[in-house]
Amino acid sequence: MDDKQLKEALEGLQKASQRKFKQSFDLIVALKELNLKKPEEQVEFFTQVHKTLGKKRKMCALVGPEMADDAKKVFDTVVTSDQFAKLDMKAMKKIASEHEFFVGQANIMPKIAASFGKVLGPRGKMPNPKAGCIVPPKAPLGPLYEKLQKTVKISAKKSPNIQVLAGNESMDMADVIDNIKTLYDQVVHHLPREKNNVKHVFVKLTMSKPVKIQ
Repeated sequence: MDDKQLKEALEGLQKASQRKFKQSFDLIVALKELNLKKPEEQVEFFTQVHKTLGKKRKMCALVGPEMADDAKKVFDTVVTSDQFAKLDMKAMKKIASEHEFFVGQANIMPKIAASFGKVLGPRGKMPNPKAGCIVPPKAPLGPLYEKLQKTVKISAKKSPNIQVLAGNESMDMADVIDNIKTLYDQVVHHLPREKNNVKHVFVKLTMSKPVKIQ
C-alpha cells in the first residue's frame, strides 16, 4: 500500500466532502475467492491500531458486586448482576446501542448471557474472550479499557466485504494512514491466501463515496 497514493486519496476525500462535523475514515477491503459458507474461510478477529481512532469509545462493564467499585472508576457504564433483572428490553437496547464494547466478569457469564444475550448477541457485542473482554474478579480494568480504545473488530462472515473504522478528521493524517496500513496488513495476514484474496481496497469518509486505492 503506497503512502503517497493513500495520502492523496484521503486529502481528496476531505476536499470533496466537507461537513460541519468531524467525519470518520473507513477502510473497505473487497474480498475474492473465498467460500464464506466454510467456517475456515470466514474472517473474524480483533486487532489493535497503534494510534487512537480519533474519538473516545464508550465501554460498559457487566460485573458482580465485588467488582463494582473498581469498574466504576474506569468504565463509562457499570451494570451489576443484581440490576440485571430490573432492566427491561428497552433499557437493555439503549445500553447496547450506546456502547462499543462490553466487558463481563467471568464467573457470572451465564447470568450475563441469560439477561443480555438476546440483545448483545445479534449486535455482535457479547463480551468476547478474543478481545480480552471476559475477566476474572480481580483483574485490573484500567489497562483493558485503554487497550479497547484501540481495538477494532474485523469481520467477513456473510458478505465478502470488510468495512472498518480507521480514524477521523480530528487526527493527524499520518496517524490515520498508519491505522489504515496496520488494519490492511492484519486483514491480509488473516486471509487464507493473503493478498490473493483481496479484490479491491477503498477508503471513504462518513458522508462520501468510496475511493479506490488498490
